[in-house]
Amino acid sequence: MRVWFLSAALALMCMAQNATAGTILIVGDSISAAFGLDTRLGWVSLLEQRLVQQGYDDKVVNASVSGDTSAGGLARLPALLAAHKPEVVILELGGNDGLRGQQPAQLKQNLASMIEASQKAGAKVLLLGMQLPPNYGARYTRAFAEVYSQLGSEKNVALVPFLLEGVGGHPELMQADGVHPAVGAQGKLLDNVWPALKPLL
Repeated sequence: MRVWFLSAALALMCMAQNATAGTILIVGDSISAAFGLDTRLGWVSLLEQRLVQQGYDDKVVNASVSGDTSAGGLARLPALLAAHKPEVVILELGGNDGLRGQQPAQLKQNLASMIEASQKAGAKVLLLGMQLPPNYGARYTRAFAEVYSQLGSEKNVALVPFLLEGVGGHPELMQADGVHPAVGAQGKLLDNVWPALKPLL
């Protein structure tokens, strides 16, 4: 009888875990698309592995596109939300906006619209911040970085202030182009994301 109760309890625990399993949608650019790498070695694939290791059943949908901007992500988002009905949306966009010198105000507007659309669809949002090299000028780089902190506060969403913390500025962790993280940096990217993501699961 005791064995039966234990088996039943385990079955109920598994059912409860499966019932809470959901989809994590990642809308990003080349950093999340693992540009220049075997995608199986990118931080998103490492996230899938960590979820399994820690007993989560959540499915990861990586809708990242190399070269994408916040405007591109905004245009793609409605179809992605409709198709995948995610419980969590991770937004990793803005780097290409900055590299093209686009206005931080436009970046903020685009990301705000993506946050609002995700929340309206019932998803929790995690915003991954980006920073630019100092050669873009102090005023521009400051305004760019502030977009993420402002949105985190104004929209009450989880925030990683700088996805490349501990990676940017370290040549040994970057690919030859000096822009994209190398294989050795992918675990660090995941470690930067995980503490903010885990409470949302």
